[in-house]
Amino acid sequence: MNTLTAQKRDLNVKAKKLRREGFVIGNLFGRDIENSVPLKLDPRETTKFLKDNKKGAHITLKIEDKDVDAMIKEIDYNPMKKEISSINFQALVADEKIHATTPVELLNEAAVQGGIVEQSLSEIEYKAYPADLVDAVEIDLANYKVGDLIHVKDLDLAKNSKITLVTPEDTLVVNIAEPEAAPEDEDEEDAAATAE
Repeated sequence: MNTLTAQKRDLNVKAKKLRREGFVIGNLFGRDIENSVPLKLDPRETTKFLKDNKKGAHITLKIEDKDVDAMIKEIDYNPMKKEISSINFQALVADEKIHATTPVELLNEAAVQGGIVEQSLSEIEYKAYPADLVDAVEIDLANYKVGDLIHVKDLDLAKNSKITLVTPEDTLVVNIAEPEAAPEDEDEEDAAATAE
């Protein structure tokens, strides 16, 4: 499992000051934590970590030599400065079902011949115990063709009895639409003529 290091934050030091110094501000909360634990994180390490770990990812949060089983609950991004301003984590408890979000990732888009891939849903909400958390839902488009519609109920996630979906099952995830352009034959002829 992926590990991210954080330090406890001194509440006497304002978050604004820490952000000016370059830190990413964070909080850890959970059922067995009385008050949330304020954190500060290294910006470079956090940015690199979030390339592979999105909202909803199950991670190990290392806080001053203590490993916490956690989930990335919320990521606040400052688009003006192009940087992460804050990140919240939920401490996981084995016997507690939690509300989680998982991103939808499309694989092999190039394999869809003559169709336009329209993704309507980028993440799915669900409830599960920590052991059953899903880091991402991958849809292999090599298995689909033009005209196919993929709904939440068609995904493996929906068929997993250990997971309770929050996003409605009939929600459209991907539509492989027919292009509105000229017929493909003409395009191919043009391409052949250009090649000559």
